[in-house]
Amino acid sequence: MQKIFFTSTVDLVKQIKNKEITSVALTQYFIERIQRYNPALNAVIATDFENALKQARHADALTKKGEFIGPLHGIPMTIKDSFEVVGMPTTSGSKRLKDHFAPQNATAVQRLVDAGAIIIGKTNLPLYAGDLQSFNDLHGVTNNPWDHSKTPGGSSGGAAAALAAGLQCCCIKPPP
Repeated sequence: MQKIFFTSTVDLVKQIKNKEITSVALTQYFIERIQRYNPALNAVIATDFENALKQARHADALTKKGEFIGPLHGIPMTIKDSFEVVGMPTTSGSKRLKDHFAPQNATAVQRLVDAGAIIIGKTNLPLYAGDLQSFNDLHGVTNNPWDHSKTPGGSSGGAAAALAAGLQCCCIKPPP
């Protein structure tokens, strides 16, 4: 699965449906990349790998039966920390919210889950997503994966760094 992170989400869904790759293998691939590369980046600030693998096994069981949840069937992804995800803290970078766990997913997150996405982690952001860089007192700074002296940007800097470093699927087909 070398360079699978450069494969578009559309192509990965096709590979899952055609049984060329399993959701479990794909999820494990991104978990391993997060564990290997994220310590230097601090892009992903919360994870739920156990639940992600459980959801991936469920997606694979459905695939074997020829059933599919939706257009994101079996695709692991991260969510910006300003959106509530059951099982993970939602802090928006605030120390006051460090222990906030939502009783239900945010509507946007639930729509992704209903479409078959598997949430593997939450990405860093500036306090309340309100700056041009990705630093907060709770989780610290997110580094640009290509140059740690530069910022990956704000509001969604953790997501941008995670995508650029291949810690999550590429949503669109990258240029040749």
